[in-house]
Amino acid sequence: MTATATTSIRCPKCQHKNRVLTAGAGRPRCGNCHEPLPWIVDALDDTFAEVAEKADPPVIVDLWASWCGPCRVVSPILEQLATERAGELKLVKVDVDRAPGLSSRFGIQAVPTLLVLRGGEVIAQQAGAAPLGVLRRWFDEAMAKEGGGS
Repeated sequence: MTATATTSIRCPKCQHKNRVLTAGAGRPRCGNCHEPLPWIVDALDDTFAEVAEKADPPVIVDLWASWCGPCRVVSPILEQLATERAGELKLVKVDVDRAPGLSSRFGIQAVPTLLVLRGGEVIAQQAGAAPLGVLRRWFDEAMAKEGGGS
């Protein structure tokens, strides 16, 4: 995957299928109804800087593994949060087994581990799965601590 890679995102409002860049400035909007799109992408060691650290909106990083039960539980919850907060955040999913450099860099000892990045800096971290309300509050508190919304 390169910085010019794209992903398809279906608009939750009108169901139009949109192709968006995995990295880049701005915040994706539906080409049909112009509503903000949930920006959910994957990253690996070689694409993380471009996809996550240089992102304009705040980023929730989901460090997960395919063999991890709690990871499978929290993934749709994070996708729901990204859909609720379309235009306000970007969700970047990192398979730790395929990104050992990022696992080492962030000192990941348990999965899932969630990070909030703003301007490429980690401003919050949480290990383990949690319900939607807890994750919503965790993200909001991280944003408030850092001086407000996106």
